[in-house]
Amino acid sequence: MTNLSEIKAFSKPLVANLNKLGISNLQALLLHLPLRYIDETHLTAVRDLRVGEAAQVEGEIVHAEVTYKPRKALIARLEDASGQLTLRFLNFYPSQIATLKVGAKLRVYGEVRSGFYGYEMVHPTCKAVGEKTFVAETLTPVYPTVAGFTQGSLRKAIAIALAQNGLNETLPASVYQQVHLENSSFPSFAASLKALHNPPPDVDLSGLENKTTPEWRRLAFDELLAQQLSMRKHYARRRSVDAPQFTPSKQLVSALLKSLPFALTQAQQKVALEIEHDLTQPHPMQRLLQGDVGSGKTIVACMAALQSIESSWQVALMAPTEILAEQHYRKMMVWLTPLNISIAWLTGSQPKKDRDAALQSIADGSAQLIVGTHALFQEAVQFKKLGLAIIDEQHRFGVQQRLA
Repeated sequence: MTNLSEIKAFSKPLVANLNKLGISNLQALLLHLPLRYIDETHLTAVRDLRVGEAAQVEGEIVHAEVTYKPRKALIARLEDASGQLTLRFLNFYPSQIATLKVGAKLRVYGEVRSGFYGYEMVHPTCKAVGEKTFVAETLTPVYPTVAGFTQGSLRKAIAIALAQNGLNETLPASVYQQVHLENSSFPSFAASLKALHNPPPDVDLSGLENKTTPEWRRLAFDELLAQQLSMRKHYARRRSVDAPQFTPSKQLVSALLKSLPFALTQAQQKVALEIEHDLTQPHPMQRLLQGDVGSGKTIVACMAALQSIESSWQVALMAPTEILAEQHYRKMMVWLTPLNISIAWLTGSQPKKDRDAALQSIADGSAQLIVGTHALFQEAVQFKKLGLAIIDEQHRFGVQQRLA
């Protein structure tokens, strides 16, 4: 990937602003796509304006004043050959007062409203008009940005990126040709980016904004393909790593099920068998157990924990909050204490004496199941023989916490 700092056209302030958006390389900038578009490809006369529609009008400022009642506002009137349009600014800077001085020729864009003096626009975008000011030939993209980084500067940066030689086809030539033969509307990667950053005026604007055009669909295809390839690489990498092999439980799981006042559903039995099989494999299991609240995920996790414990390995059960972790701890105590399973409790708010005792039991292996919060993966925690980690509501942990 080409870093923006390596391209002379990108100044240090520009690179700094792009970094605020999380953009540090050319490819990321090219994929910084518009939120929406505005049509500045033609001018509309004041007499042809319609309430509720956005339009671009060019004319001369014939009146400008700052009013203070009922509230402070900058009011200006723009005139063309067909009539006058009121421009209203409720929040403004001295530079805007200077821009809207009488006699200035401006091009304004905004949504038309019905005002006391006829048509008006509130906080329209304004551009000074000179002899060489041309009407845009493509729709104007509006990008996600941050304070202090204007749309104009961001558009210029993306224009520089488009001019670089960085729009190579992401698909192998043979694959692209095959897909293109099957679907002639399947555009190239370069054509898709160019069309989305600079769409022609006759494009389907509704399709652009709803992301249903062939160009949007092409980028969605690339994104899904990249995700699938990433998952396959991760799968292959996981298969190359060794993991302890747990034998199927012969005593603890059956004893737990007999003690329960309810029977497992077919769905619980099915997923429990799948997890049991995964735990017998010589490579790590990485499984997401998904279900509605109260559907019985905890008992399935408990069965997996017992399989690990029966194979002489420790189990860590982690929850994102102390309240949720304590609920699990109390439930595990009810289920597993009759089975003589030693359970430790570890959180960041524990008294030092209790925490030290829990850390000791984890280190010497006497604690078979450890329940807690993110305190479980701090440096002070040393497991003697950790074999299985169960994370409840893992989406509530940060990326770095999950990697830990």
